[in-house]
Amino acid sequence: MEYSKDYELHESLVDVIAEERKQGFRIFHGSTNNTRPAHEDRAIDISPLNRVLKIDPRARTAVVEPNVPMDKLVDATLQDGLMPPVVMEFPGITVGGGFAGSAGESSSFKYGYFSETVNWVEMVLGDGRVARASRYENEDLFHGAAGAAGTLGTITLLELRLVPAKAYVKMTYHPTASVKEAVKSIKKETENSENDYVDGIVYSRNSGVVMTGVLADEKPSSSPMGSMVLHARTEASPDPPKDGCELVDYIPIRDYLFRYDRGGFWVGLESFKYFGFVPFNGLTRWFLDDFLHARVLYRALHGTKRYLGFMIQDLALHYSTAQDFIEYTADNLDIWPWWICPLRGIRCPTSHPCCTSGYTASHGTPEPMLNIGLWGRASQDPVTFVEQNRDLEQRLGILGGRKVLYSQTYYPEKEFWDLYDREWYEALRQKYRATTLPSIYEKVRVDVSTFYAYPSWPQWLLSAWPLAGVAGIVAAVRSGDYVYHRQALWKTMWASLRRKVD
Repeated sequence: MEYSKDYELHESLVDVIAEERKQGFRIFHGSTNNTRPAHEDRAIDISPLNRVLKIDPRARTAVVEPNVPMDKLVDATLQDGLMPPVVMEFPGITVGGGFAGSAGESSSFKYGYFSETVNWVEMVLGDGRVARASRYENEDLFHGAAGAAGTLGTITLLELRLVPAKAYVKMTYHPTASVKEAVKSIKKETENSENDYVDGIVYSRNSGVVMTGVLADEKPSSSPMGSMVLHARTEASPDPPKDGCELVDYIPIRDYLFRYDRGGFWVGLESFKYFGFVPFNGLTRWFLDDFLHARVLYRALHGTKRYLGFMIQDLALHYSTAQDFIEYTADNLDIWPWWICPLRGIRCPTSHPCCTSGYTASHGTPEPMLNIGLWGRASQDPVTFVEQNRDLEQRLGILGGRKVLYSQTYYPEKEFWDLYDREWYEALRQKYRATTLPSIYEKVRVDVSTFYAYPSWPQWLLSAWPLAGVAGIVAAVRSGDYVYHRQALWKTMWASLRRKVD
């Protein structure tokens, strides 16, 4: 399908961005799933770039604007029996964010980062020129912009590869009894060519589950899904299943792709802990369901402005050092559970987390990595919280790992550039006239002095319990994401009912 009027509107919006691009600014998307610190620099609004412009079933491609969220993209492509090879787990993550960030999911052991499923991008450069970048045109820009957080230019259009979709994912649960076994099991499953999806959850030192998925056209029986994390935990017992049967679910494809949306993995549980007087049970989860989806949770987090004391980090390590890192961090932070997701190796230099045979930033043979999701409560004391983050970063560096840069970083500048190839990155910024934009270090670093500043009494009051939580709820509702979720839910239910009637 193709929409010519949308192409005309797209070109007019790009003209505006190109004119504004001649001055330094930050990009405003309308929403974000990152936890990087906010800045007061001049911003340009690119939120209107949110359309699927063309789907070509024969070529298996989709031309989309950068602010198209994952759920809108998936719904559009499924109409033609297709889907993106890599679909980020939260419906609100955008196509442009997936390319400019380091987005990966349970199919990334096969396809790599989301950016590796993109054929070409249209970008507005620092001097206002509009350029196309691909593996065959401006290849250095195409490779360098992936994962660079928008610091080499403004992405305005992308062409994505698509793959055939099926109705269900046959998910098999493989219980594990230790961190070592979980890492070993997930590596083994990535080597099984029959698997389309592989990820896992480590609940404790002696309990976890690795989940493998295979696309399927039919399912033999009904297996309704609630919270993916809670459901998976019931399958995490290391005891073998009775009668040698596999622990299996058949999950509708859309439900599988966004299986972690409800509760934002397990981060939504923190809202119950924060308020305290609200019990965590099936009734309260049902009643508060509209507030417990990733879009709304992110808005609430941004509304509270309370990043202090809570870690939201994704970290990528080599398989050989992943167990050491998990156990070290468990000893020092005692944060459970952990999400583990395998990633295909990517060539360096890059701003993506990468691992080569020599643990160097620019050389060596790319090797597969294991993404580890560390999301949980840390110290509420500013000094201790910064120390915890610095310890985490230093240990990660010793073990040859990298952080995913959607989150906060506490590296001193020299230490940051010891991990990333500054010479390569700055050469790209010079070549493509991006020096008026903030660098990637400037964009991700945390100014720790703000943690120690004495707040004014209104700031102190708004950060106190329970007003900070109430402010977050108000921000989520006012943002429109709460309404968006309700509308999307009813739309999905209506479409499902119509398919059954037909």
